[in-house]
Amino acid sequence: MTLPVAYPPLPDPLPSPVIDSHCHLDIGAAGRDGERGLAVDTALAAGEAVGVDAVIQVGVDVASSREAVRIAHDWAQVVAAVALHPNEAPRIDAEHGRPNLQAAWQDIAELATDDRVVAIGETGMDFFRTDPPGRAVQEESFRRHIDLAKHLDKTLVIHDRDAHADILRIMDDEGAPRRVVMHCFSGDAAFAEAVTQRGWFCSFAGVVTFKNAGSLREALAVVPRDRILVETDAPFLAPMPYRGKPNASYLIPWTIRLMSEHLSADLDEMCQTVRDNTFEAFGAF
Repeated sequence: MTLPVAYPPLPDPLPSPVIDSHCHLDIGAAGRDGERGLAVDTALAAGEAVGVDAVIQVGVDVASSREAVRIAHDWAQVVAAVALHPNEAPRIDAEHGRPNLQAAWQDIAELATDDRVVAIGETGMDFFRTDPPGRAVQEESFRRHIDLAKHLDKTLVIHDRDAHADILRIMDDEGAPRRVVMHCFSGDAAFAEAVTQRGWFCSFAGVVTFKNAGSLREALAVVPRDRILVETDAPFLAPMPYRGKPNASYLIPWTIRLMSEHLSADLDEMCQTVRDNTFEAFGAF
């Protein structure tokens, strides 16, 4: 298999297949930083070659959510999640006005009814890129997505950046859907305990392999085994030893091997557990 020069080589295959619980195939296909990205068929074939046999393709705005649904219909091993990213709602409101934001929320609600959509996300709160003036709209958007997930009985996928306390506050206030996934979990052990006490899943990306991610590995250790998922967030957050390179689902073996080693878990059992957890979190597909 020929990959673009910027992409790392294929790792050794996993002993049992796993699912990439969060990726952005549309961004990869469009390229990144001037480099040619992976076409969807190449990305999926590379994943399958190393034991990543299914993908949850995630939207972050109306256009990418539509694309997520299209890809999920075109590829049997892909299902979709649709939403406005936490930074998208305040951007639309500031740049285009309330009527356009209302229309975007309605578009997401309509896309969410598609039978290839298994989740509402990624939604949530992000205090890194959204300044205080935009946070009220961000919170309103999050609450709307929570309500949509509950109404359709679909999994809620939460983006949380520097907003742990507000995520818990809003979710406790609204009441959580039956299934909740903390995408690219970024909290410490105490936050992991708070999340899993609520029955939510924690999905770990390549960040958990970074040398400076000791607190994240401490969080991984306190998450019950039946609440752990793995993801790429591709084309971002490539795991070590390829930090800074473009990411894709086929690099998950690096992440799950580190997770297995850190938890002193048999790799084959870890893969099977994470796969079972993914179906528990998102339903069979």
